[in-house]
Amino acid sequence: MRESFEQLGPPPFSAEDQVFAARIQETLSAEDIESALRQVGRSVCDEPLSDFVLPAGSRFSLGSTDVGDVSWTVPTVQALGATCAIGTPLHSWQMTAQGVSDVAHKGMIHVAKAMAMTAIRLFQSPEVLKEAQDEHAKRLLRTPYVCPIPADTFPPQEVR
Repeated sequence: MRESFEQLGPPPFSAEDQVFAARIQETLSAEDIESALRQVGRSVCDEPLSDFVLPAGSRFSLGSTDVGDVSWTVPTVQALGATCAIGTPLHSWQMTAQGVSDVAHKGMIHVAKAMAMTAIRLFQSPEVLKEAQDEHAKRLLRTPYVCPIPADTFPPQEVR
C-alpha cells in the first residue's frame, strides 16, 4: 500500500481547505499540534493539513479496532490518511466538525484510491500476494494467536 500512497502523493487539498484547517488549529493547544507532529517524526509542518506521506517503518499510535483480530487470520494493512487538521484530538468537537467537511471527504477518497490501487496490484501480481501470505504465516509460527475470549463464551442470545 505504501507504493500506492507514494504514487498518489498527499491529498489534493485546496487553499480553502488549508484556511479551514488553520481556523480549526486556532482552537487547539500548541501541545496537541506538537504532539501530533512528534508522533510522525516531525517538528514542524508548513501547512495545517498533512502534505507528506509517512516514511516506511513509521510508527503511529492507533486506537482499538477489530482489525487486530482480523490481522491474525489474514495478511492485513491499515491505511491512515489526512482527514483533519494536524493535532485534532479524537472524540472532540473539532473532529466532529471536520468529519463532514470537504477536507475529510477528500482525505477519505484519497485513502480509498490507495486501497483500490493496492487491491489491483495484488490481483495483477499474485507473487506479491503470495509474499504477504508467506510473511503472515512465518509471523504466526513465531507468535501464534491466542484468542483472549474463552472458547465456551458466547454473546447473550436475548435482546432486552
